[in-house]
Amino acid sequence: MAFVKAVRKQARLRLALTGPSGSGKTYGALMIAKGIGGRIAVIDTEKGSASLYSHLTEFDVLELEPLIIDSTTPEWSGVGGCLELVDEIARARYKGNSWSAWNDVTPRHRAFLDAILRSPLHVIATMRSKTETAQTEENGRKRVVKLGMKSEQRDGIEYEFTTVLDIVHDGHYAIASKDRTGLFTDQDPHQISEKTGAMLLEWLESGETVTEPVQGMTASELADWQSSIEAAATIDDLKNIYGNAVILARNRNDKMSYDALTATKNARKKTLEGVAA
Repeated sequence: MAFVKAVRKQARLRLALTGPSGSGKTYGALMIAKGIGGRIAVIDTEKGSASLYSHLTEFDVLELEPLIIDSTTPEWSGVGGCLELVDEIARARYKGNSWSAWNDVTPRHRAFLDAILRSPLHVIATMRSKTETAQTEENGRKRVVKLGMKSEQRDGIEYEFTTVLDIVHDGHYAIASKDRTGLFTDQDPHQISEKTGAMLLEWLESGETVTEPVQGMTASELADWQSSIEAAATIDDLKNIYGNAVILARNRNDKMSYDALTATKNARKKTLEGVAA
């Protein structure tokens, strides 16, 4: 294996928008997607709130491009999210030991992130921030404003994105807390609009065109998923774990791993059905 000259390649957008509830994350995501162009799909985890913005631009409910995940927070801290699953699994299997329960839940969370990173679409993900209020003074009058705090997601998730824009105050302004594009480095508040999407698209498409082979699951990844499938305590657990595993295998066009995972799932299903009988 030899070293080769490093070049910036054409890429797909991996953008996170963070901010407290009501700060304009959904609006900003749709404006950026509209600026990028193409068909837009929204994975709406906020009980249909995205549809309130249907007057801004046309978008579908699922798959196509660009893709907006609004928001990623329920995957982590919502009903059925990772934090809730850890508590449930710790009580059911590990006598309350949450450290052991993370061995079961982490692969699911990793599959969620891998699906984002390996998607052929542009992806914009929103994340709620823990909200704190502060009193400010403008023109001699005091008012209470919302401040965005730490995102309600697993620590370090910002490293998975090319750019993270934190919505800081009214008017759809944001400051980049992370930016690999170099487009937001001046730290002046940037007003999110369609122009933001067009600017990002121009940067993404300015890299060199390089065709890379799709890599399948590693032997270690496959073994970890098979172990998780074999440890499934119920049929419902088995469906969830297997479903997340095959999403990863399909994203990597890895039929061999898909077949191996399916065989492991079928064997575990027979065992569970036998126990239930």
